Amino acid sequence: MLIKRLMVYTYYPGARRIVKARHLRKNQTEAEGILWEQLRNRKVLGYKFRRQQVLNEMIVDFFCAEKKIIIELDGPYHDDPVQKAKDAKRDQQLKDLGFHVHRFTNDQITND
Repeated sequence: MLIKRLMVYTYYPGARRIVKARHLRKNQTEAEGILWEQLRNRKVLGYKFRRQQVLNEMIVDFFCAEKKIIIELDGPYHDDPVQKAKDAKRDQQLKDLGFHVHRFTNDQITND
C-alpha cells in the first residue's frame, strides 16, 4: 500500500477485479498487443510496466509504479460523450493520487 497526500491506493483490492484483469490480459486488443511489446521487459529506459493493473476500483491498461505513469488506450467506445465524461472523472481521480495519465486512441498506436 502506498500513501500520497493522505490518499491511499492498493494494488490488489479484490478477487473479482483480479479475475477481470486476467481476462483483459488474455483478450487484449491489437493496439494493446503492439504497445505491450514496446513496454514489456523494461524496454523503456529500464522501467517496469504492468498491463491491466488493478488500482483501487479501477483497472488501468498500463502502469509504471516507479514513475507513477498510467497509459490508457481508447477504442471507439470512448468516443461516446457519456464515456468521455466518465474517463475524465477517472483520470482526475488518478491524478489526485499523484499519477500521470496519458490517453491514446487505438488508431494512434496501430497507425503511428
